[in-house]
Amino acid sequence: SFGKFISEIQPQHLSPVVLQRSKRMVLDSIGVGLIGSTTDVFELALQHCQHMYAPDYISSVYGRRDVRLSPTLAAFVNGVATHSMDFDDTWHPATHPSGAVLPAVLALSDMMPASGKPSGLDFLLAFNVGIEIQGRLMRFSNEAHNIPKRSVP
Repeated sequence: SFGKFISEIQPQHLSPVVLQRSKRMVLDSIGVGLIGSTTDVFELALQHCQHMYAPDYISSVYGRRDVRLSPTLAAFVNGVATHSMDFDDTWHPATHPSGAVLPAVLALSDMMPASGKPSGLDFLLAFNVGIEIQGRLMRFSNEAHNIPKRSVP
């Protein structure tokens, strides 16, 4: 049922509230990633990835206009940048959704030909599907048994 739900979700299923919040999450995550691209841990991760062989240097790296990496490596270093200062968003259960999802969605977007780039709505749909998958996987995990229930005031 989880796979069916994910495969059938359409842009029109995203409410105006979800769209507004996810836009804010994307902008916040990019901002945090840009600040994180100035940290030592990001620099170490970037240097390491620049020494790894990858045949497709097509994906952008936060804070580095002239640097491209493979989609996998770019997603990794951009995720490191986003989380390096620990200012990235959180939700319940305790996880940092945008820092993992947005770099992957951006890298996938970089892989697509110019004529096939996703629309803004399709991009937000992919972002929200990634957030949903992350949250559900956390709930499905054996490690989730000791997550306290969140009380709503």
